[in-house]
Amino acid sequence: MTPEPVPEVIDTTPSKQRLRLWLRMLRATRSIESDIRELLRREFDTTLPRFDVMAALYRSEQAMTLTELSRELMVSNGNVTGIVERLEEDHLVFRGTRNGDRRTSHITLTHSGRETFEMWVRAHEIWITRRLSDLDEDQTAEAIQLLKDIGLSAERHKR
Repeated sequence: MTPEPVPEVIDTTPSKQRLRLWLRMLRATRSIESDIRELLRREFDTTLPRFDVMAALYRSEQAMTLTELSRELMVSNGNVTGIVERLEEDHLVFRGTRNGDRRTSHITLTHSGRETFEMWVRAHEIWITRRLSDLDEDQTAEAIQLLKDIGLSAERHKR
């Protein structure tokens, strides 16, 4: 005779609930991110890091240095340098210098880069909308506010 399974006891202390929240956020983010990475690769033969670099440049009012780009994207200069070099080879970004100083590159989107990114971003919006379409407007607004509050709390309690 096999023993009856013991029901799982779920710890509902605030600490455990916050940990569960964190794990749910990670799982949801990773699921969507993995899907978007695959769609970018399949539909546009590009990567999420390339998309992110171009998005930062697209949003910028002026040319950005590698340091500004890496700070914006929260990655190392080395990571950004390689991506920028490949984007430059594909004529999607222009890397110039200011006052002839070759130590400081200033990167902007080319006309072709801007058009390419606008095509990518339209598809990206459709993909994200489709993945979150089960949420109604109120749920979406609540989630946005909750995630904003989570971000502010995380910032307040850093280190």
